Parts: sequence; C-alpha cells; structure tokens
Amino acid sequence: MMYSSRRKPVLYFKEERRFLSAKCTVYKLFGLCMVLLLVSLFWLQLSCSGDMYDDGHLGQPPPSCLRANSQVSAVDDPSWGPHKLALIVPFRERFDELLMFVPFMHTFLNKKKIRHKIVVINQVDHYRFNRASLINVGYLESGNDTDYLAMHDVDLLPLNDALHYGFPEKGPFHVASPELHPLYHYKTYVGGILLLTKKHYHLCNGMSNRFWGWGREDDEFYRRLRKAELQLFRPSGITTGYKTFLHIHDSAWRKRDQKRVASQKQEQFKVDPEGGLTNLRYQVESRQELTISGAPCTIINTKLECDQDQTPWCVLA
Repeated sequence: MMYSSRRKPVLYFKEERRFLSAKCTVYKLFGLCMVLLLVSLFWLQLSCSGDMYDDGHLGQPPPSCLRANSQVSAVDDPSWGPHKLALIVPFRERFDELLMFVPFMHTFLNKKKIRHKIVVINQVDHYRFNRASLINVGYLESGNDTDYLAMHDVDLLPLNDALHYGFPEKGPFHVASPELHPLYHYKTYVGGILLLTKKHYHLCNGMSNRFWGWGREDDEFYRRLRKAELQLFRPSGITTGYKTFLHIHDSAWRKRDQKRVASQKQEQFKVDPEGGLTNLRYQVESRQELTISGAPCTIINTKLECDQDQTPWCVLA
C-alpha cells in the first residue's frame, strides 16, 4: 500500500503534463486557423479591389466580386435612368404573401433596370383595414429620393417581362388593366397595380380615407383622376391575357372584410370631394429595414386614426 501511495503522485504528474501538452496543441491549432483566416480575407479583399488585374495578365476578377461590384455600381449606371420608384404595399397580416412578394418584385424590377425601394405600410391599429389611407401614408413616408410610386397589391405578381414599370411621365399607368387582371375586368377598374408620378398623386389629393374594409376605394380614385384631367394609360401589345399576373391570395383561407356597417353601403358610392392627403391622420409606430431572401424592404408600422363621427364603419359593431 505504501508503494502504491508513492506512485500515485508520479502518475498524477504524468497525466497533468500530458494534459498541458494537449492543451498547448489546441491553442497552436487555433492560432494557425486564425492566421489562415486572416490571410484568406486579405487575399479576397485584394482580389476584389481590382489591384491584381491592372497588368492584364490575370484576367477578370472572380464572379463573386463581379456580382458585388455590379450591385454597387448599378446606382451610378446611367442605363438605369434618372427616376426611382417607391413600390407602396398596403399590408396587414399576410406574411406568407409578403415573403414571396418582396424577393420576386426586387428581382423583377432589377431585371428591368428600375431603381426602386419597396415600402410596406403595415397597419397595426385595431380599426378595419384601410388600403387607401395606407397608400397615402406610403406616399408621405417614401422619402424625397423617389419621384413616382406604384400602388401595388401584395398578392399580385407580374409574370410578363414586357409589362411597363417605368416613369409614367404622360399620366397614370394602370399595369393591372381590366384586360389582364385575373379577376376584375370592368372598364373603370384602376386597382391592383397603378403607377403615378408623385406630382400627379398630389394633384389628386391622394386617395379618400373613408373606405374601411375591403373594396371601392379604387373606384373613387378613378373619379379623382378624371377630375384632375389626368389621362389614364394601359399596357398594349401584351398577349398573355389573364395569365399575365399570378394572383396568390387564398380567399378560402383568408376571407376579405366585405361587411357594410351603418351607412357605409350608401356612402361607399359617393365621391369624397375634400378628403385625402389633407385630412389623413396617422402615427408611425416604428420603421424597420428588412432583407427577405436577399431583397431589401422597409416596413413602416402605422397606426391610423378614425373619426367615428364621420366614418363609424371603421370598427365592426
């Protein structure tokens, strides 16, 4: 037993030395990995900077560098034109559609060389959905770096690359025209996707704020366009008909709010001569910059205000 007790410290000492040796080896490996990582980052930075390709002997930079540089230089590329689109998306609780919409539209507009930013106006109050008021908010909050806007439904995706999304200099351009929209085909329809310069939108005093719930705000806006003497333009030469757009709304799963409360049924067919941008009341609760599958967008969480003496149908009894 005494012999055994004398050997224990020796054995313990050897185990400790072996442990220290292994620990040092781990540190060495970690240090070596860090050095290799730093060298790799330096090499990538040098290769993407273009300094290695000035002598003409090493060819072009790798594709990854070309893609990164193209995204940056697109801002200064004159072939993209001088105008910038604010893609206004009135929104509430349709996140599955938004996840599809943002990357799809970002890719579609980049392919057409349309400078743009996607602005999602998310209604977070407890009133009924008000598409027109949210578009008014989008117009006011979209910033001075854009000069025209698209009133764009989140459930409507363009499938034809020939569709025009450029600056509508001559007048409002109804992309989702009655001849092409998969659902709505009446002559005065201007919903779905409508392009306007900010000047023309302001000339119309925006859209009426009286339309709580689903529908009819577009029909009232058509009257505003006529009152402002703005000529409406629509696509020509599009041969894809009702298959021009993909409508991704599932009406069986998500019912539209089509209820008519109090005197709303009578009021919905009237022209709102004074309402619009001038009597819009809202608060921006927060603003978030998001990236969805590589596509940037701005989410503006908005609380609308309602004068229940004027529009008691903003709430459901």
